[in-house]
Amino acid sequence: MEYRKRLSVFFFTDSIIVITAFLIGSHLVDSNLNDRSATFLLSIGILLICHHFFSYLYKLYKKAWMYASIGELMIVFKTITNTFLFVSCLQFVMFQTIDYRLLVVTWMLHMLLIGGSRFCWRIISNSHKQEVDDKKRTLIVGAGSAGTMVARQLLNNHYCELKPVAFIDDDEKKHQLDILGIPVLGGREIIEKAVKNLAIETIVIAIPSLGKKELNKIVQACVNTGKKTQTIPKLEDIMTGKVSVNHFRDVQVEDLLGREPVQLDTEKISEFIKGKIVLITGAGGSIGSEICRQICKFTPKKLILLGHGENSIYTILLELKEIYRYKEIEFVAEIADIQDGDKMLTIMSKHHPNVVYHAAAHKHVPLMESNPEEAVKNNIIGTLNVANAAKWSHVDEFVMISTDKAVNPTSVMGASKRLAEILIQNLNLESETKFVAVRFGNVLGSRGSVIPLFKRQIQQGGPVTVTHPEMVRYFMTIPEASRLVIQAGALANGGEIFVLDMGEPVKIVELAMNLIRLSGNSVEEIGIEFTGMRPGEKLYEELLNPNEYNEIQVFPKIYTGKTTNYNVEEIIQLINEYPLLDEPTLKERLLELSNKQENSSKRLAVL
Repeated sequence: MEYRKRLSVFFFTDSIIVITAFLIGSHLVDSNLNDRSATFLLSIGILLICHHFFSYLYKLYKKAWMYASIGELMIVFKTITNTFLFVSCLQFVMFQTIDYRLLVVTWMLHMLLIGGSRFCWRIISNSHKQEVDDKKRTLIVGAGSAGTMVARQLLNNHYCELKPVAFIDDDEKKHQLDILGIPVLGGREIIEKAVKNLAIETIVIAIPSLGKKELNKIVQACVNTGKKTQTIPKLEDIMTGKVSVNHFRDVQVEDLLGREPVQLDTEKISEFIKGKIVLITGAGGSIGSEICRQICKFTPKKLILLGHGENSIYTILLELKEIYRYKEIEFVAEIADIQDGDKMLTIMSKHHPNVVYHAAAHKHVPLMESNPEEAVKNNIIGTLNVANAAKWSHVDEFVMISTDKAVNPTSVMGASKRLAEILIQNLNLESETKFVAVRFGNVLGSRGSVIPLFKRQIQQGGPVTVTHPEMVRYFMTIPEASRLVIQAGALANGGEIFVLDMGEPVKIVELAMNLIRLSGNSVEEIGIEFTGMRPGEKLYEELLNPNEYNEIQVFPKIYTGKTTNYNVEEIIQLINEYPLLDEPTLKERLLELSNKQENSSKRLAVL
């Protein structure tokens, strides 16, 4: 109903109610006003004018009564009470007397009829909504303010496919109570029982302010039911209008990490990045492109996106320029291979970057096992090319992205990254440029990570392939990995290896099971097949060698490994000789050299 028509209906209805209430009230109390028709009509007129004045003042006619609550009831109370207080004052001024009994009885009738009319309006409005029988029975976890908002939205939204049938909340004071006509059954321990007994089809987690560890426990309990599980956005995003309360998203594997994400020291990073020239190698990759997005928030003067693949560089460049519209930043795309040392020096000399983030690398363990010469060319020589160009161009800071597989490496990829770390740590000793490395665990959702593989296998009906039932890995998200890189640059003194406190490692088989359940399938339907460990793989990964370990955090959840001295002569010799070596010999030399360097560093640490 349009506003003018709605206003006319309420104005007319309230006028009838005011007159009726006054007539019934005067009859019940046998008021002496009944004997004076002029005074009686004047009193009705004053009452009508006062009621409509206060209704306008308190915006009574602008309320959406189909969503009425305590707030709207208070508006009715204020409107009617102030109306009668004002009328009693006028009555005293005009007639030197106040008929208290008439005013009190009329006030009560007025409250009853006005409130009742609004309640009837809500009933009529709701009755016009056609009920849909095929709505999905929904369990809401969290009966606080957010959960109540979700329930109210679902109840009032005719087009929503979800129907709330019960709450779960750990607050015992709410147990056995009804909120909006929906029962609060109990705490999280009965989630599986409630899902089974009530034939629940969907679960909505509505506790946006809950800590990551507690949320993980609830998510795990919901995932174990095998039902579709969704969650709502952060409460501040709802309040600021970024998203609506019923803007649910599916629970993701990231929600099962069980730790709080890394936060940034934005002030220090802003000081470090703002107005600077920043170059990112591998800018089209999963990590490199996210570093670009994060860096742009701190408004560098120029951002150089360097990559070998033109399509991926074009995609991130278009995203930054057209979607995010960072017009104050100069974007430059450089299509180049880091194996080309002359081109790296040309690019550095051309742009004179202040900071270099080196994300370009070969990272797939099985592929590097069968192509060790490419690991040497890209991960070792390529890194040395970029690092030397940075040194000769007097770059302020150089941040290399490394991996936890570089610790006690058993694979070609891990060994190549460890030797690259050693080279840049050595360069730090002889250069004005600060050289540092950042070690990651496995990055969820990055290209070639296990999650996309598992999802593809699930979509195909299974089975999901896991190499070993006891294999564990550390995991982090792409934004977390990128934040760690940026934060490391701001904290660097030179020569450090930065690592993230990644909490407890996750069993790959448990990750696979959770992903199967999150997809709405059962583990029995999809199945899990153990294929055996691949060449170069380890059952578990480490983030630091014992001789590197430093207990002091340089930033919440960020540690640095102790700097140690290495002899780089043999690494340079390997770089010169690798084209002459066959594949088995090259692999053996890489692993031997990386382990020899580690043993040497351990002896130096003891001394």
